[in-house]
Amino acid sequence: MMTQKPTNEFPGPMPPDYTPLKILQVEISQPLPHVDAVDHATGIRYEKGLVLVRLHTQPVTVIEVSLGKQGLEPQEYAAQIWETASKQINAHLHGDGLSEINRLTAAGIPGTEEPRCIAGRAKILRDGPFVSIVVATRDRAHLIAPALDSLLALEYPNFEILVVDNAPSTNATAELIADKYASSGKVRYVREDQPGLAVAHNRALKEINAPIVAFTDDDVLVDRHWLAELVRGFDTAPNVACVTGIVLPAEIETPAQWLVEQYVGLSKGFIPRLFDMAAHRDSSALYPYSAGWFGTGASMAFKASALREMGGFAADLGTGTLALGGDDLDAFFRTIVGGYQLVYQPSAILWHFHRREYAGLRKMAYGYGAGLTAFLAKSIKDNPLRLIDVAVRVPIGVYYMLQARSPKVIQRSASFPQELLIQERKGMLYGPIAYLRSYWHHAKLRKEARQPVEKLPHRPDVEGVPSKQEIVP
Repeated sequence: MMTQKPTNEFPGPMPPDYTPLKILQVEISQPLPHVDAVDHATGIRYEKGLVLVRLHTQPVTVIEVSLGKQGLEPQEYAAQIWETASKQINAHLHGDGLSEINRLTAAGIPGTEEPRCIAGRAKILRDGPFVSIVVATRDRAHLIAPALDSLLALEYPNFEILVVDNAPSTNATAELIADKYASSGKVRYVREDQPGLAVAHNRALKEINAPIVAFTDDDVLVDRHWLAELVRGFDTAPNVACVTGIVLPAEIETPAQWLVEQYVGLSKGFIPRLFDMAAHRDSSALYPYSAGWFGTGASMAFKASALREMGGFAADLGTGTLALGGDDLDAFFRTIVGGYQLVYQPSAILWHFHRREYAGLRKMAYGYGAGLTAFLAKSIKDNPLRLIDVAVRVPIGVYYMLQARSPKVIQRSASFPQELLIQERKGMLYGPIAYLRSYWHHAKLRKEARQPVEKLPHRPDVEGVPSKQEIVP
Protein backbone atom coordinates (compact mmCIF):
# COMPACT_ATOMS: atom_id res chain seq x y z
CA MET A 1 0.00 0.00 0.00
CA MET A 2 1.15 3.52 -0.68
CA THR A 3 1.52 5.56 2.50
CA GLN A 4 1.01 9.27 2.08
CA LYS A 5 2.98 11.37 4.54
CA PRO A 6 1.17 14.44 5.79
CA THR A 7 2.71 17.72 4.80
CA ASN A 8 3.91 20.09 7.48
CA GLU A 9 1.16 22.46 6.40
CA PHE A 10 -1.63 20.04 7.30
CA PRO A 11 -2.84 20.82 10.84
CA GLY A 12 -3.62 18.15 13.39
CA PRO A 13 -4.45 14.49 12.66
CA MET A 14 -5.31 13.14 9.25
CA PRO A 15 -9.01 13.10 8.30
CA PRO A 16 -10.32 9.81 9.77
CA ASP A 17 -11.24 8.16 6.47
CA TYR A 18 -8.44 9.54 4.32
CA THR A 19 -6.63 7.30 1.90
CA PRO A 20 -5.18 8.02 -1.54
CA LEU A 21 -7.51 6.86 -4.30
CA LYS A 22 -6.65 5.43 -7.69
CA ILE A 23 -8.71 7.26 -10.33
CA LEU A 24 -10.34 4.82 -12.75
CA GLN A 25 -12.90 4.62 -15.55
CA VAL A 26 -15.04 1.64 -16.53
CA GLU A 27 -17.18 1.38 -19.69
CA ILE A 28 -20.04 -1.01 -18.90
CA SER A 29 -21.21 -1.49 -22.51
CA GLN A 30 -18.16 -3.77 -22.80
CA PRO A 31 -16.91 -6.69 -20.70
CA LEU A 32 -15.74 -5.29 -17.36
CA PRO A 33 -11.96 -5.37 -16.86
CA HIS A 34 -9.91 -6.53 -13.90
CA VAL A 35 -8.96 -3.48 -11.81
CA ASP A 36 -5.34 -3.57 -10.68
CA ALA A 37 -4.36 -2.16 -7.31
CA VAL A 38 -1.04 -0.96 -8.69
CA ASP A 39 -0.53 2.02 -10.95
CA HIS A 40 2.06 0.57 -13.32
CA ALA A 41 3.20 4.00 -14.50
CA THR A 42 4.27 5.00 -10.98
CA GLY A 43 4.54 1.71 -9.11
CA ILE A 44 2.18 3.00 -6.41
CA ARG A 45 -0.15 0.48 -4.77
CA TYR A 46 -3.61 1.66 -3.72
CA GLU A 47 -6.09 0.25 -1.21
CA LYS A 48 -9.05 2.02 -2.76
CA GLY A 49 -10.15 3.43 -6.10
CA LEU A 50 -12.60 6.03 -7.35
CA VAL A 51 -14.34 4.68 -10.46
CA LEU A 52 -16.21 6.73 -13.06
CA VAL A 53 -18.84 4.40 -14.50
CA ARG A 54 -19.68 5.12 -18.15
CA LEU A 55 -22.30 3.70 -20.50
CA HIS A 56 -21.81 4.39 -24.22
CA THR A 57 -19.09 6.84 -22.98
CA GLN A 58 -21.74 8.82 -21.04
CA PRO A 59 -21.07 9.21 -17.28
CA VAL A 60 -23.50 7.32 -15.05
CA THR A 61 -22.10 7.54 -11.51
CA VAL A 62 -18.93 7.45 -9.43
CA ILE A 63 -18.30 4.66 -6.94
CA GLU A 64 -15.53 4.06 -4.41
CA VAL A 65 -14.16 0.52 -4.39
CA SER A 66 -11.79 -1.46 -2.18
CA LEU A 67 -8.98 -2.90 -4.27
CA GLY A 68 -7.36 -5.34 -1.84
CA LYS A 69 -3.91 -6.76 -2.44
CA GLN A 70 -4.67 -8.37 -5.80
CA GLY A 71 -6.99 -5.77 -7.24
CA LEU A 72 -10.66 -6.22 -8.04
CA GLU A 73 -12.35 -8.79 -10.26
CA PRO A 74 -15.23 -7.71 -12.56
CA GLN A 75 -17.89 -9.72 -10.77
CA GLU A 76 -16.90 -8.10 -7.48
CA TYR A 77 -17.71 -4.55 -8.55
CA ALA A 78 -20.45 -5.23 -11.12
CA ALA A 79 -22.91 -5.78 -8.27
CA GLN A 80 -21.77 -2.58 -6.56
CA ILE A 81 -22.32 -0.58 -9.74
CA TRP A 82 -25.79 -2.09 -10.16
CA GLU A 83 -26.76 -1.40 -6.55
CA THR A 84 -25.63 2.22 -6.88
CA ALA A 85 -26.88 3.11 -10.35
CA SER A 86 -29.44 0.59 -11.65
CA LYS A 87 -32.07 3.29 -12.19
CA GLN A 88 -29.62 5.54 -14.05
CA ILE A 89 -28.43 2.66 -16.22
CA ASN A 90 -31.94 1.68 -17.28
CA ALA A 91 -32.95 5.30 -17.78
CA HIS A 92 -30.04 5.70 -20.19
CA LEU A 93 -30.90 2.48 -22.04
CA HIS A 94 -34.53 3.58 -22.32
CA GLY A 95 -33.48 6.97 -23.69
CA ASP A 96 -31.37 5.22 -26.29
CA GLY A 97 -34.30 3.04 -27.35
CA LEU A 98 -32.62 -0.11 -26.01
CA SER A 99 -33.97 -2.89 -23.80
CA GLU A 100 -33.64 -2.41 -20.07
CA ILE A 101 -31.80 -5.00 -17.94
CA ASN A 102 -32.38 -6.49 -14.50
CA ARG A 103 -28.76 -6.93 -13.44
CA LEU A 104 -25.20 -6.08 -14.44
CA THR A 105 -22.69 -8.89 -14.87
CA ALA A 106 -19.01 -9.06 -15.66
CA ALA A 107 -19.98 -9.35 -19.33
CA GLY A 108 -21.22 -5.77 -19.31
CA ILE A 109 -24.14 -4.67 -21.50
CA PRO A 110 -23.24 -5.78 -25.02
CA GLY A 111 -25.38 -4.68 -27.94
CA THR A 112 -25.23 -4.46 -31.71
CA GLU A 113 -27.41 -1.41 -32.27
CA GLU A 114 -25.87 2.04 -32.37
CA PRO A 115 -27.17 3.95 -29.33
CA ARG A 116 -28.94 7.24 -29.97
CA CYS A 117 -26.44 9.09 -27.79
CA ILE A 118 -23.56 8.00 -30.03
CA ALA A 119 -25.51 8.85 -33.18
CA GLY A 120 -26.22 12.32 -31.80
CA ARG A 121 -22.56 12.93 -31.18
CA ALA A 122 -21.70 11.73 -34.68
CA LYS A 123 -23.94 14.46 -36.07
CA ILE A 124 -22.07 17.08 -34.02
CA LEU A 125 -18.74 15.76 -35.27
CA ARG A 126 -20.01 16.03 -38.83
CA ASP A 127 -21.78 19.39 -38.68
CA GLY A 128 -20.40 21.13 -35.58
CA PRO A 129 -19.14 24.72 -35.87
CA PHE A 130 -15.62 26.02 -35.48
CA VAL A 131 -14.78 26.50 -31.79
CA SER A 132 -12.10 28.54 -30.03
CA ILE A 133 -10.87 26.99 -26.77
CA VAL A 134 -9.39 29.56 -24.38
CA VAL A 135 -6.85 28.62 -21.72
CA ALA A 136 -5.80 31.49 -19.46
CA THR A 137 -2.60 30.92 -17.51
CA ARG A 138 0.02 32.70 -15.44
CA ASP A 139 3.50 31.36 -14.68
CA ARG A 140 2.42 27.70 -14.80
CA ALA A 141 4.20 26.35 -17.85
CA HIS A 142 4.82 23.11 -15.92
CA LEU A 143 1.05 22.57 -15.63
CA ILE A 144 -0.27 23.77 -18.95
CA ALA A 145 1.60 21.27 -21.15
CA PRO A 146 -0.50 18.22 -20.07
CA ALA A 147 -3.67 20.31 -20.44
CA LEU A 148 -2.73 21.32 -23.99
CA ASP A 149 -1.79 17.75 -24.89
CA SER A 150 -5.25 16.53 -23.82
CA LEU A 151 -6.94 19.35 -25.75
CA LEU A 152 -5.03 18.50 -28.91
CA ALA A 153 -6.25 14.89 -28.55
CA LEU A 154 -9.92 15.96 -28.67
CA GLU A 155 -12.20 14.11 -31.07
CA TYR A 156 -13.59 17.21 -32.72
CA PRO A 157 -12.64 18.24 -36.24
CA ASN A 158 -12.73 22.01 -36.17
CA PHE A 159 -11.17 23.94 -33.30
CA GLU A 160 -8.29 26.14 -32.21
CA ILE A 161 -6.65 26.71 -28.83
CA LEU A 162 -5.84 30.23 -27.68
CA VAL A 163 -3.46 30.49 -24.72
CA VAL A 164 -3.77 33.82 -22.93
CA ASP A 165 -0.66 34.49 -20.84
CA ASN A 166 -1.94 36.76 -18.08
CA ALA A 167 0.61 39.21 -16.61
CA PRO A 168 3.45 36.66 -16.66
CA SER A 169 6.67 37.27 -14.76
CA THR A 170 8.70 35.12 -17.17
CA ASN A 171 8.67 34.06 -20.83
CA ALA A 172 8.41 30.37 -19.94
CA THR A 173 4.89 29.88 -21.32
CA ALA A 174 5.60 31.83 -24.50
CA GLU A 175 8.72 29.74 -25.09
CA LEU A 176 6.84 26.50 -24.41
CA ILE A 177 4.15 27.37 -26.95
CA ALA A 178 6.72 28.43 -29.55
CA ASP A 179 8.91 25.36 -29.05
CA LYS A 180 6.33 22.60 -28.63
CA TYR A 181 2.92 23.68 -29.90
CA ALA A 182 3.19 26.36 -32.58
CA SER A 183 3.88 23.75 -35.25
CA SER A 184 0.55 22.00 -34.52
CA GLY A 185 -1.29 24.78 -36.35
CA LYS A 186 -4.00 24.69 -33.67
CA VAL A 187 -2.39 26.60 -30.79
CA ARG A 188 -2.10 30.38 -30.69
CA TYR A 189 -0.51 32.56 -28.01
CA VAL A 190 -1.37 36.05 -26.81
CA ARG A 191 -0.04 38.01 -23.87
CA GLU A 192 -2.33 40.16 -21.69
CA ASP A 193 -0.44 42.29 -19.17
CA GLN A 194 -3.38 43.47 -17.07
CA PRO A 195 -3.87 40.83 -14.37
CA GLY A 196 -7.18 39.07 -13.82
CA LEU A 197 -8.80 35.93 -15.15
CA ALA A 198 -11.82 37.83 -16.47
CA VAL A 199 -9.51 40.32 -18.17
CA ALA A 200 -7.70 37.43 -19.85
CA HIS A 201 -11.00 35.93 -21.00
CA ASN A 202 -12.17 39.27 -22.36
CA ARG A 203 -8.90 39.64 -24.25
CA ALA A 204 -9.60 36.27 -25.82
CA LEU A 205 -13.03 37.49 -26.97
CA LYS A 206 -11.25 40.22 -28.95
CA GLU A 207 -8.89 37.70 -30.54
CA ILE A 208 -11.34 35.07 -31.79
CA ASN A 209 -13.85 34.81 -34.64
CA ALA A 210 -15.46 31.47 -33.77
CA PRO A 211 -19.23 31.35 -33.09
CA ILE A 212 -18.64 29.27 -29.94
CA VAL A 213 -15.92 29.89 -27.38
CA ALA A 214 -15.04 27.33 -24.70
CA PHE A 215 -13.04 28.12 -21.58
CA THR A 216 -10.95 25.84 -19.40
CA ASP A 217 -8.03 26.07 -16.98
CA ASP A 218 -4.36 25.17 -17.16
CA ASP A 219 -4.56 22.47 -14.44
CA VAL A 220 -6.96 20.05 -16.13
CA LEU A 221 -7.16 17.10 -18.47
CA VAL A 222 -10.13 16.91 -20.82
CA ASP A 223 -11.94 13.78 -21.96
CA ARG A 224 -11.63 13.22 -25.69
CA HIS A 225 -15.38 13.90 -26.13
CA TRP A 226 -15.40 17.03 -23.93
CA LEU A 227 -15.70 19.60 -26.70
CA ALA A 228 -18.20 17.65 -28.81
CA GLU A 229 -20.47 17.28 -25.80
CA LEU A 230 -20.23 20.96 -24.88
CA VAL A 231 -21.18 21.89 -28.44
CA ARG A 232 -23.97 19.33 -28.39
CA GLY A 233 -25.46 21.06 -25.36
CA PHE A 234 -26.35 24.10 -27.48
CA ASP A 235 -28.90 21.94 -29.34
CA THR A 236 -30.78 21.14 -26.13
CA ALA A 237 -33.15 24.12 -26.39
CA PRO A 238 -33.72 27.05 -28.78
CA ASN A 239 -32.08 29.83 -26.75
CA VAL A 240 -29.04 28.22 -25.11
CA ALA A 241 -26.17 30.67 -24.70
CA CYS A 242 -24.00 28.76 -22.21
CA VAL A 243 -23.13 25.11 -21.61
CA THR A 244 -21.13 23.79 -18.67
CA GLY A 245 -19.66 20.33 -18.06
CA ILE A 246 -18.88 17.99 -15.20
CA VAL A 247 -15.57 18.36 -13.34
CA LEU A 248 -14.05 15.29 -11.67
CA PRO A 249 -10.78 14.83 -9.74
CA ALA A 250 -7.70 13.98 -11.79
CA GLU A 251 -5.98 12.65 -8.68
CA ILE A 252 -6.57 12.17 -4.97
CA GLU A 253 -3.10 11.79 -3.53
CA THR A 254 -3.09 14.14 -0.53
CA PRO A 255 -5.39 14.89 2.42
CA ALA A 256 -6.18 18.30 0.93
CA GLN A 257 -7.36 16.76 -2.35
CA TRP A 258 -9.38 14.18 -0.43
CA LEU A 259 -11.10 16.93 1.56
CA VAL A 260 -11.97 18.85 -1.60
CA GLU A 261 -13.66 15.84 -3.16
CA GLN A 262 -15.36 14.54 0.00
CA TYR A 263 -16.81 17.80 1.26
CA VAL A 264 -16.74 20.32 -1.57
CA GLY A 265 -16.42 18.73 -5.00
CA LEU A 266 -16.73 20.48 -8.36
CA SER A 267 -19.15 18.00 -9.90
CA LYS A 268 -22.78 19.13 -10.23
CA GLY A 269 -24.06 15.58 -10.64
CA PHE A 270 -24.78 13.22 -13.53
CA ILE A 271 -28.19 14.48 -14.64
CA PRO A 272 -28.37 17.05 -17.49
CA ARG A 273 -30.17 20.25 -16.52
CA LEU A 274 -31.66 23.19 -18.39
CA PHE A 275 -31.96 26.52 -16.60
CA ASP A 276 -33.81 29.71 -17.53
CA MET A 277 -36.23 32.24 -16.02
CA ALA A 278 -39.35 30.62 -17.52
CA ALA A 279 -40.35 26.95 -17.55
CA HIS A 280 -36.99 25.65 -16.35
CA ARG A 281 -36.59 27.50 -13.08
CA ASP A 282 -35.07 25.62 -10.16
CA SER A 283 -37.35 25.29 -7.11
CA SER A 284 -34.68 26.45 -4.67
CA ALA A 285 -35.24 29.71 -2.80
CA LEU A 286 -31.79 30.79 -3.94
CA TYR A 287 -32.55 30.59 -7.67
CA PRO A 288 -31.16 32.23 -9.81
CA TYR A 289 -28.56 33.48 -7.31
CA SER A 290 -27.46 29.86 -6.88
CA ALA A 291 -25.05 30.34 -9.76
CA GLY A 292 -22.55 27.85 -8.34
CA TRP A 293 -25.02 25.05 -9.12
CA PHE A 294 -24.92 25.81 -12.83
CA GLY A 295 -21.33 24.70 -13.40
CA THR A 296 -17.80 25.96 -13.00
CA GLY A 297 -15.48 28.21 -14.97
CA ALA A 298 -13.07 25.34 -15.57
CA SER A 299 -15.53 23.85 -18.07
CA MET A 300 -17.85 26.29 -19.82
CA ALA A 301 -18.72 27.35 -23.35
CA PHE A 302 -20.69 30.32 -24.67
CA LYS A 303 -22.12 31.52 -27.91
CA ALA A 304 -19.60 34.26 -28.57
CA SER A 305 -22.25 36.69 -29.81
CA ALA A 306 -24.31 36.31 -26.63
CA LEU A 307 -21.26 36.70 -24.40
CA ARG A 308 -20.25 39.88 -26.23
CA GLU A 309 -23.82 41.18 -25.99
CA MET A 310 -23.66 40.69 -22.21
CA GLY A 311 -20.43 42.70 -22.11
CA GLY A 312 -18.10 39.76 -21.64
CA PHE A 313 -16.85 38.82 -18.19
CA ALA A 314 -16.81 41.23 -15.25
CA ALA A 315 -13.22 42.48 -15.06
CA ASP A 316 -13.71 43.49 -11.42
CA LEU A 317 -14.47 39.89 -10.39
CA GLY A 318 -12.43 36.71 -10.49
CA THR A 319 -9.00 35.32 -9.76
CA GLY A 320 -6.30 37.96 -9.97
CA THR A 321 -8.58 40.78 -8.76
CA LEU A 322 -9.25 42.21 -5.32
CA ALA A 323 -12.60 40.38 -5.40
CA LEU A 324 -10.76 37.00 -5.56
CA GLY A 325 -13.50 35.14 -7.50
CA GLY A 326 -17.05 35.12 -8.78
CA ASP A 327 -16.52 35.96 -12.46
CA ASP A 328 -17.95 32.63 -13.66
CA LEU A 329 -20.89 32.88 -11.24
CA ASP A 330 -21.66 36.34 -12.56
CA ALA A 331 -21.51 35.18 -16.18
CA PHE A 332 -23.88 32.27 -15.48
CA PHE A 333 -26.27 34.54 -13.59
CA ARG A 334 -26.32 37.21 -16.31
CA THR A 335 -26.91 34.53 -18.93
CA ILE A 336 -30.08 33.37 -17.21
CA VAL A 337 -31.52 36.71 -16.04
CA GLY A 338 -30.65 38.15 -19.47
CA GLY A 339 -33.26 35.90 -21.08
CA TYR A 340 -30.94 33.14 -22.30
CA GLN A 341 -30.83 29.47 -21.33
CA LEU A 342 -27.97 27.58 -19.67
CA VAL A 343 -27.36 23.84 -19.96
CA TYR A 344 -25.42 21.66 -17.55
CA GLN A 345 -24.08 18.81 -19.69
CA PRO A 346 -22.39 16.10 -17.57
CA SER A 347 -21.36 14.17 -20.68
CA ALA A 348 -18.71 16.89 -21.18
CA ILE A 349 -16.15 15.38 -18.82
CA LEU A 350 -13.09 17.17 -17.48
CA TRP A 351 -10.54 16.09 -14.87
CA HIS A 352 -9.20 18.73 -12.49
CA PHE A 353 -6.04 18.64 -10.37
CA HIS A 354 -7.24 19.82 -6.97
CA ARG A 355 -4.86 21.75 -4.75
CA ARG A 356 -2.38 19.36 -3.13
CA GLU A 357 -1.43 21.41 -0.06
CA TYR A 358 -3.61 22.36 2.89
CA ALA A 359 -2.50 26.00 2.57
CA GLY A 360 -3.93 26.01 -0.95
CA LEU A 361 -7.18 24.54 0.35
CA ARG A 362 -7.46 27.31 2.96
CA LYS A 363 -6.92 29.88 0.22
CA MET A 364 -9.54 28.18 -1.94
CA ALA A 365 -12.13 28.15 0.87
CA TYR A 366 -11.60 31.85 1.55
CA GLY A 367 -11.68 32.71 -2.15
CA TYR A 368 -14.88 30.73 -2.77
CA GLY A 369 -16.62 32.53 0.08
CA ALA A 370 -15.41 35.94 -1.05
CA GLY A 371 -16.23 35.26 -4.69
CA LEU A 372 -19.80 34.23 -3.86
CA THR A 373 -20.70 37.37 -1.93
CA ALA A 374 -18.68 39.59 -4.28
CA PHE A 375 -20.85 38.26 -7.11
CA LEU A 376 -23.99 38.98 -5.07
CA ALA A 377 -22.74 42.51 -4.37
CA LYS A 378 -22.16 43.07 -8.09
CA SER A 379 -25.63 41.79 -8.94
CA ILE A 380 -27.08 44.43 -6.59
CA LYS A 381 -24.80 47.13 -7.98
CA ASP A 382 -25.99 46.28 -11.50
CA ASN A 383 -29.64 46.47 -10.40
CA PRO A 384 -30.29 48.05 -6.95
CA LEU A 385 -33.84 46.67 -7.00
CA ARG A 386 -32.32 43.24 -6.38
CA LEU A 387 -31.31 44.30 -2.85
CA ILE A 388 -34.69 43.36 -1.40
CA ASP A 389 -34.80 40.13 -3.42
CA VAL A 390 -31.35 39.07 -2.17
CA ALA A 391 -32.03 40.17 1.41
CA VAL A 392 -35.20 38.06 1.57
CA ARG A 393 -34.32 34.96 -0.42
CA VAL A 394 -30.64 34.30 0.29
CA PRO A 395 -30.99 33.77 4.07
CA ILE A 396 -33.91 31.39 3.46
CA GLY A 397 -31.90 29.49 0.87
CA VAL A 398 -28.86 29.24 3.11
CA TYR A 399 -31.02 27.89 5.95
CA TYR A 400 -32.51 25.30 3.60
CA MET A 401 -29.06 24.21 2.45
CA LEU A 402 -27.83 23.81 6.02
CA GLN A 403 -30.86 21.72 6.93
CA ALA A 404 -30.59 19.46 3.86
CA ARG A 405 -29.89 15.84 4.76
CA SER A 406 -27.14 15.48 2.20
CA PRO A 407 -24.07 13.39 3.10
CA LYS A 408 -21.72 16.30 2.47
CA VAL A 409 -23.62 18.59 4.85
CA ILE A 410 -23.70 15.87 7.54
CA GLN A 411 -20.01 15.01 7.09
CA ARG A 412 -19.01 18.66 7.15
CA SER A 413 -20.60 19.09 10.57
CA ALA A 414 -18.77 16.03 11.93
CA SER A 415 -15.24 15.89 10.55
CA PHE A 416 -14.68 18.72 8.10
CA PRO A 417 -11.90 20.99 9.48
CA GLN A 418 -13.67 23.85 11.20
CA GLU A 419 -10.86 26.17 10.19
CA LEU A 420 -11.90 25.78 6.55
CA LEU A 421 -15.50 26.63 7.38
CA ILE A 422 -14.27 29.68 9.26
CA GLN A 423 -12.12 30.69 6.29
CA GLU A 424 -15.09 30.31 3.94
CA ARG A 425 -17.30 32.43 6.20
CA LYS A 426 -14.60 35.06 6.61
CA GLY A 427 -14.39 35.23 2.84
CA MET A 428 -18.18 35.61 2.59
CA LEU A 429 -18.06 38.53 5.05
CA TYR A 430 -15.22 40.17 3.14
CA GLY A 431 -16.66 39.59 -0.33
CA PRO A 432 -18.84 42.72 -0.63
CA ILE A 433 -15.98 44.92 0.60
CA ALA A 434 -13.58 43.14 -1.74
CA TYR A 435 -15.92 43.77 -4.65
CA LEU A 436 -16.25 47.48 -3.91
CA ARG A 437 -12.46 47.80 -3.70
CA SER A 438 -12.08 45.92 -6.96
CA TYR A 439 -14.83 47.95 -8.67
CA TRP A 440 -13.21 51.27 -7.70
CA HIS A 441 -9.78 49.99 -8.76
CA HIS A 442 -11.02 49.00 -12.21
CA ALA A 443 -13.02 52.21 -12.56
CA LYS A 444 -9.76 54.07 -11.99
CA LEU A 445 -8.01 51.94 -14.59
CA ARG A 446 -10.76 52.62 -17.12
CA LYS A 447 -10.57 56.34 -16.42
CA GLU A 448 -6.81 56.37 -16.88
CA ALA A 449 -7.13 54.43 -20.12
CA ARG A 450 -9.45 57.12 -21.50
CA GLN A 451 -7.07 59.98 -20.69
CA PRO A 452 -5.39 61.37 -23.86
CA VAL A 453 -1.61 61.20 -23.93
CA GLU A 454 -0.17 64.71 -24.12
CA LYS A 455 2.46 65.02 -26.82
CA LEU A 456 5.56 66.93 -25.71
CA PRO A 457 7.33 69.44 -27.97
CA HIS A 458 9.74 68.03 -30.51
CA ARG A 459 13.40 68.46 -29.56
CA PRO A 460 15.48 69.06 -32.66
CA ASP A 461 18.73 68.43 -30.83
CA VAL A 462 17.96 64.71 -30.64
CA GLU A 463 16.38 64.16 -34.03
CA GLY A 464 14.66 60.78 -34.22
CA VAL A 465 15.42 59.83 -30.61
CA PRO A 466 12.78 60.39 -27.89
CA SER A 467 13.93 62.00 -24.67
CA LYS A 468 13.24 60.22 -21.37
CA GLN A 469 10.34 62.52 -20.61
CA GLU A 470 8.70 61.67 -23.94
CA ILE A 471 8.56 57.91 -23.29
CA VAL A 472 5.11 57.05 -21.99
CA PRO A 473 5.12 53.76 -20.06
